[in-house]
Amino acid sequence: MAATSVVPVPPGPMEREWTTPDRGTVGIIFLIVTETALFSIFVVTYLVYIGKSLNGPYPREVLSIPIIASICLLLSSWTVYRAEHALQHNHLDRFKLWWIITILLGGEFLIATGVEWYHLITKEHFTISTNLAGSTFYSLVGLHASHVIVGLTFLLLVLIVTLAGFPIQTQFRRVRFLSWYWHFVDGIWVVVFTVVYIIGR
Repeated sequence: MAATSVVPVPPGPMEREWTTPDRGTVGIIFLIVTETALFSIFVVTYLVYIGKSLNGPYPREVLSIPIIASICLLLSSWTVYRAEHALQHNHLDRFKLWWIITILLGGEFLIATGVEWYHLITKEHFTISTNLAGSTFYSLVGLHASHVIVGLTFLLLVLIVTLAGFPIQTQFRRVRFLSWYWHFVDGIWVVVFTVVYIIGR
């Protein structure tokens, strides 16, 4: 009887070992998806109630377009990317610089929001209880501002531990996740800005 040789067959696509996805990546993705759904509810509510206030003041009468604040926030998305890129290549000094600039830009946006609200409340008497426009405005813009505060808090914590000498390079994965969150906050602002200051006026 002739001898037969067995040729090993490489495993097919379905036979390869399956590994679980990274928990951190899955977690931040689900967080962003959940927050997107939450913002969607507030945005739709704002759109539904546009022009339905029975009394003034109305958005077109009191709202000014926050151009400079918006530029600062959107620019911070680029600076946090530069910081992440610098850390990935182990350029700690550049990381600190871009990270600080990101915090300053985000802080400027938050200050501008506070100044806007102060003017609207004290000068224009446009509050959350004034009318439907006020209720939906402060709810939507306030929801976004709260996310900016959360993002800035974590950015500041990273900066503090880095300046204190903590080897932040060992936590690049977490820094990247925080960067994703900040990009999300910036992207949501584009939607909020469009709905409130362009469509809503």
